[in-house]
Amino acid sequence: MRLKITHETSYCYDPPAQGLVQSLRLTPSVHEGQRVADWTISVSGGQRGAAFRDGAGDWIEGWSVRGPVQEIVVSIAGQVETRDTAGVLRGHRETVNPLVYLRPTAATRIDAALRDLALSEQGEDGLDLAHRLAAAVARAIAYEPGVTEAHTTAAEALALGQGVCQDHAHALIACARERGLPARYVSGYLHSNAGGEPHDAAHAWAEIHVGSLGWVGFDAANACCPDDRYVRLGSGLDADDAAPVRGTTFGSGEESLDVRVQVEEMEQ
Repeated sequence: MRLKITHETSYCYDPPAQGLVQSLRLTPSVHEGQRVADWTISVSGGQRGAAFRDGAGDWIEGWSVRGPVQEIVVSIAGQVETRDTAGVLRGHRETVNPLVYLRPTAATRIDAALRDLALSEQGEDGLDLAHRLAAAVARAIAYEPGVTEAHTTAAEALALGQGVCQDHAHALIACARERGLPARYVSGYLHSNAGGEPHDAAHAWAEIHVGSLGWVGFDAANACCPDDRYVRLGSGLDADDAAPVRGTTFGSGEESLDVRVQVEEMEQ
């Protein structure tokens, strides 16, 4: 599948900021399931700084903008050719030991209810257990936009019984780690949901490390493994660690943002 992606994030500052620096994890990963045909990142009024590939295999770009800054726009446009690898992350070069991803974070910290959910499933092996945990999370947390926030934890989402893809990913990560399976948060894009309906926003899912097979993706929000509808950007211990845009703003004003994402299938 050939996917065309446009992603624009506008930041407004009142009063204008004195300046800002950003770290962008907005370049698609390099692995067998996807190939970048064309990709452009721009920051209005910005100066591109250093760029590097980190230990997790993600491409990071630094940008800075001198003030006063009332508004900046981070724009991404490109095309990616994808193919279905049944969720298995093949050909992705990284140096971080998978055991690092057993470490809990504030967003994925286990509580009694999450532990009960994690222990409720038994699998024939690591892969089977991962599939069962993903299905259990999908049953326990109904997809419902607007009921959770960016800082909602996995435990809070499970208590609500509702959430979005970020909450499903955090809950699955927490359950997998409780069962001794390294797990991490993945940010990216999704062309359509499991029913084929268009999906016009950035997306997130989990990856679980299952022995010799390595990292395998699980999208509990859509009850499937990532296929050729997905474009992978980067990963981290949780949503904050894997954030596509991170930065520091100099000044004491208020920040507001607006995000527009569109993923289209192109004719081959």
